[in-house]
Amino acid sequence: MARKFLYAIVVILLLVIAGAFALRFFGPQLSRWAFVPSASFEGAPPPAPNAYADAKMWLARPDIRGNPATWTPSGYGVPASAPAAVFFIHPTSYLNRAHWNAPLDNEEANGRAALFLRGQASVFNDAGQVWAPRYRQATLGAFLTSREDATKALDFAYRDVAAAFDEFLKEIGPDRPIILAGHSQGGAHLLRLLRERVAGKPLARRIVAAYAIGWPISKTADLPSLGLPECARPDQAGCILSWQSYAEPSDTSMLLDYIDATSGPTGVARRGTAFVCTNPLTGTPNADAPAKANIGTLVASSDFKTGTITVGAVPAKCVGRGFLSIGGPVDIGPYVLPGNNYHVFDYSLFWANVRADAVRRLKAFSAPAPAKP
Repeated sequence: MARKFLYAIVVILLLVIAGAFALRFFGPQLSRWAFVPSASFEGAPPPAPNAYADAKMWLARPDIRGNPATWTPSGYGVPASAPAAVFFIHPTSYLNRAHWNAPLDNEEANGRAALFLRGQASVFNDAGQVWAPRYRQATLGAFLTSREDATKALDFAYRDVAAAFDEFLKEIGPDRPIILAGHSQGGAHLLRLLRERVAGKPLARRIVAAYAIGWPISKTADLPSLGLPECARPDQAGCILSWQSYAEPSDTSMLLDYIDATSGPTGVARRGTAFVCTNPLTGTPNADAPAKANIGTLVASSDFKTGTITVGAVPAKCVGRGFLSIGGPVDIGPYVLPGNNYHVFDYSLFWANVRADAVRRLKAFSAPAPAKP
């Protein structure tokens, strides 16, 4: 599920690149010109066998010095030993139109990805050690065109993710609990990983939870193929969470126009279907919670390298077909997208609650089964 989903990000970028006047009249054309590669998809060999055994192929893993996923804001710490292992797939950080897929050594893309890990993957470091691979992600322009090259680029990116996941499983051993997580493009790859590597397999019994955030999951067209149910309780393990954050008044038409023209992996149409909407303040679906239930929003510094926690700043409730409303707009940073879309902040709006959610679900996963009478 791609193409127009990240178009709003391009709109923001073009306000700087092309100017507001030109963008107003030529936005879609400028977007494609600025970000969609003009060359055909070039492809490349798959990862070499055991490529991800090399620590350099990871942005985060337990033995990397300066691991960005171990960052925490003041007042929080990382336990010396966390029982779970976390596989995190970062969102799109490659914006260049020179290639359909990011080179693994692209410094700019890797730098942005490391910032995402600090603000997003860090929520899980109280529950488990975070592993986040470098992967030849599809460029932003792949989400702005219907060309077959874009589909090839996303398939190519997933091939790296799958190879990294195989190495992750080797490294952590056969018994350790697993948390799966991602955002945006990373969320899309996570859904495919669930379909192909988890659903119907023994590995499913090791999944504490799957956080597929910032990517819509149709309850009828997508969820049945993922092998795990939607999380129904805050203390439930072995389930999927998902949300997409908007402030009011929101405009979700851009996303819905695209999604309603697509089908799920088994051919079921997504038109008019409801999405999985987990309220991160309650850990339950389709819920409504006041701002006082928010135990910590992460407000990043201007360079996104650090941040502070604000308590009680943002409410949340699931509305419509399954979008997460945060009430009126909040001042959390400069990257709010058109339509009051807080996509960039899906994790940071609820940073402390998501952190507590992962620990709570891990405890539920690890609790001994009640004795039979």
